[in-house]
Amino acid sequence: MNDDDLQDRARRYLREHHVATLATQGLEGPWAAAVFYAGDLAGLYFLSSPRSRHALNLTQHPRVAATVQDNCTDWAQIKGIQMEGLCVEIDGSDREQAQGLYAQKFPLVAHAARAPLAIAEALARVRWYRLVPDRLYVLDNSRGFGHREVLMLGG
Repeated sequence: MNDDDLQDRARRYLREHHVATLATQGLEGPWAAAVFYAGDLAGLYFLSSPRSRHALNLTQHPRVAATVQDNCTDWAQIKGIQMEGLCVEIDGSDREQAQGLYAQKFPLVAHAARAPLAIAEALARVRWYRLVPDRLYVLDNSRGFGHREVLMLGG
């Protein structure tokens, strides 16, 4: 399979899913956190409290890993994406772009004033982050146990 086909499959998979597990490293050791994301191979955007353990870890170690996968009970059905790259807090026009993409995928964010009070208050305190993957694996056990194809992205 050529890289264009693999990239198309990866883009579609990321578009159809909503939660990534972000793995970070900090003073307290490794940590994993589930985050709602929007974006594609060029970057995944998410929001988080700047006081969360994963956000604090990012200030010290911006190199991360993340996974997006189906929830299944049979090993032959395992499908997903594994990636590694740099993840940093964003602001300005980058944040505006992230908010726009995120609001398309999660309309509640686009209308924070109409959200339940607890969510509106949380949205007022969050920071925005972008994970830019440089290596991505597409997993599909329906093609064989442990089957994965690699995409090298960026420079």
